[in-house]
Order: sequence, then structure tokens, then C-alpha cells
Amino acid sequence: MLPPLVLLHGFTQTRQSWRRTATALRPRYRAITPDLPGHGQAADRTPSFDAVTAYIRALAPTHPFTLVGYSMGGRIALNAAFSLPLDRLVLIGASPGIPDPKEREARKQADDALAAKIETLGVEAFAREWGELPLWDGQPDRVRAAAYADRLRNTPHGLAQALRGLGTGTMEPLWDRLPELTVPVTLITGERDAKFRAIAEQMAERLPNANHVVIPGTGHAPQLEDPDAVAYQLGSPSSSASA
Repeated sequence: MLPPLVLLHGFTQTRQSWRRTATALRPRYRAITPDLPGHGQAADRTPSFDAVTAYIRALAPTHPFTLVGYSMGGRIALNAAFSLPLDRLVLIGASPGIPDPKEREARKQADDALAAKIETLGVEAFAREWGELPLWDGQPDRVRAAAYADRLRNTPHGLAQALRGLGTGTMEPLWDRLPELTVPVTLITGERDAKFRAIAEQMAERLPNANHVVIPGTGHAPQLEDPDAVAYQLGSPSSSASA
């Protein structure tokens, strides 16, 4: 049986966002790419951190496996890593949460407001607006077009519920628990993604067994801009490349 990798997508994406990465991983690995609760075909599934951990446990192999998460999917993967049988964790453009309670509450209020806005705007208008965020500056046109098409696979209610149940403001921060993770952790960030590169460097200082890999010429979504490079890192647990 091929070694399994479970790939968790980011907010507004679906399992289809991993298509090119999963293709690059074959035939060496078996990529498992679920739609996360609130997204795609799982739009009506309850989006909470506990529920998603149970969901991953149910679809993943019973033996140790590699769990990969991007952005929101990375926060979900990190949260789940403390209770799942992993042999490796890969986080792409992810954060352990907001440690300051006041900042976290402000983010929760902002997430709640955005959720209400999505329900008012509808998916198409929101997808256009989301695609213009500075977070995506420098993305090639083909990547922007593919990301927009993927966002249209979602529903307003599903995305709104995902923000309410899985948003950064809702997540309990995990910074203080990072030293507990003894499993190998690979932190992947894009070269242009200064914010998350800095977060990854801070995480690497606290994780007992981590390395930080920067994908040249990419931004906050390196798996979309250079899926082959990301697939190479996913299939190279002993890689020592670092920022």
C-alpha cells in the first residue's frame, strides 16, 4: 500500500485546490484530499475543531500517517496533531493562533462580521473581493483564475459557518503547546509571504523537531504557484532546506 498523505485545504478552497500537488505525488504516495466542513461537498458538515479532528481520524488510515495543512487547513492540522497518530506534520502558511486575548476577540468579531457579509454578498461577489486581497499580490494570472473558480464551488452559508467555527478568532492559541509535538514538522512558506515566514521562524524555535522550507518565487499559496516544488517537500521528510 502506498504511504498516505492527508491534505487539508485553506479557507474558500476545496479539495480541488490540491489536484496538481496530488498528481505530482503519484505514484509514490496516496493523497487523501477531503473537502473540509463548510466547503465544497462538505458545505453542510459542522465546522468545529473537534468535529474536524474526528473527521480526519475517520477518513485517515489507522496506522501513522502524514498530515498536511495549508493556512486554515494548517491551523486545523496543528490542532489535530496533538491527538492523531502522525508520523509527520506539514504546515504551509499556517499559524498557531493569536495569543493575546484582546486581539483574538477582535479577530473573532471581524470574522463574524465577514461571515455575515459573505451571506449578504453571495459567493461570486465575495470570491472576486477575496481574490483582490494584498495577500495574493504577485500571483500569476492562471493561479488567480484557478483560485477564483475553486471558490465558486462553495456556498455562502458554508463559508460563513466555516469562519464562525474554524476562524482564527475562534481557535485557542497553541504556541505554548508546540514543545509537546515531538513528531517531525515541516514548515513551508512562500518567499513573498513575509508575515507567515516570520511566524514559521518563531514556530521552529519552539518545536523540538522542525525545519522551515521557503519555496522561491511564491507567495501565501505556494502549493498553487509551484505545486511540484511543494510536492517534492511533502515527499522529502528528511529535507534540510531552510529559510
